[in-house]
Amino acid sequence: MTRAELLADDPLWLILIKAVALLALGALATMAMIILERKIVARMQHRPGPNRVGPNGWFQSLADAIKLPFKEQIIPDTADRKVYFLAPIMATIPAFLAFSVIPFGPEVSIFGERTVLQLVDLPVGVLVVLACSSMGVYGIVLAGWSSGSPYPLLGGLRSAAQVISYEIAMGLSIVAVILYAGSLSTGDIVAAQASGWYFYLLFPSFAIFFVSMIGETNRAPFDLPEAESELVGGFHTEYSSMKFALFFLAEYVNMVIVSAMATTLFLGGYMAPWPISLINDNYFNSGWWPLLWFFGKTWVFLFVFIWLRGTLPRMRYDQFMRLGWKVLVPANLVWIVLVVALRAFRSEGEISAGTILISGGIVLVVLIGLSFLLPDRAAPAEDENQVPVTGGGYPVPPLDLTIPSKTPAKPARTRRKREPAAVGSTSAKESKK
Repeated sequence: MTRAELLADDPLWLILIKAVALLALGALATMAMIILERKIVARMQHRPGPNRVGPNGWFQSLADAIKLPFKEQIIPDTADRKVYFLAPIMATIPAFLAFSVIPFGPEVSIFGERTVLQLVDLPVGVLVVLACSSMGVYGIVLAGWSSGSPYPLLGGLRSAAQVISYEIAMGLSIVAVILYAGSLSTGDIVAAQASGWYFYLLFPSFAIFFVSMIGETNRAPFDLPEAESELVGGFHTEYSSMKFALFFLAEYVNMVIVSAMATTLFLGGYMAPWPISLINDNYFNSGWWPLLWFFGKTWVFLFVFIWLRGTLPRMRYDQFMRLGWKVLVPANLVWIVLVVALRAFRSEGEISAGTILISGGIVLVVLIGLSFLLPDRAAPAEDENQVPVTGGGYPVPPLDLTIPSKTPAKPARTRRKREPAAVGSTSAKESKK
């Protein structure tokens, strides 16, 4: 039986067990990610991190989960209350829905019932994950608009631009995977990587997908919708209590989703890594062992998320948009054309893949060489009254600026002396005269 046939044969009680397990997985992964992120970043910055609640501070996330529901809910008077309440729900529910199409493992037996470690295997499973990730960002956009405050509105506008820019790049990076696998089903894509992972076969697609998934989840250095140094807290500035917790939950669940999706598309999914697969391929790729490989690969991506947050500074908005539209999208389109041409030539059988790769490398080297021969762009004529700018396009003080050693003294002001008021028997009218 195929994966779809096994899942269609699942009884109702088994479907409920899988659904509850996925909900618990999202909540537990969020709590683990929060405490691990705080401890790992603290280790990178040479400070203790959480060390009060529980042994060595490991219960800090549990304390936060208990605290947030009991905090006071503060709602702005200018907020659109219906959309204000709906926004965190729209950000959270699609994140959990995306778990349903992720294949966590092969066929297993649960209480004597044959099934696979997946809730549902849809023919368009990849598109479901993309749709859920884009719907989650709409919750951020509505949260910024409905708060009735300027800083959340700016965060929502940035998030809208982020959806348009990086969702396109992420979708295009999956096209090459679909061409090689011949299917949009996540289970079929994992099975197609039995002869080789797409991590190295389609490395440009993997690199673009990795950059796009960081921008899609609002993580550093692409955390512009919630830039604390610029927008207080961004789109969730006016949220508190459980609504803020839902946004927090949605962010970390989306991190787990995109990491699991990258594992499924490029790292062979639940298949054992190379050294272990050589020992006994059938044993370590069957039963419950693949669950260990899948979560191990996923946590590698999650660690890289934390690593980038503790290493890279936040990008400027113009740099953020330039990377999406002028680098990722054009590079993706060129790569898709090369992949299609490669598969077309290979289907003919006249030209080998090695010949095509060597020819493509020669053409790439020639193009890089020609790029060095292009003349430099002529600098615009400088005006005497114009403030000089740097390479980033921002005005700076002149380099020969001299600072006076002494502060110039202010000129003395001449004050008009007031005449004293007349006293004695003089009347008020005479004194005014």
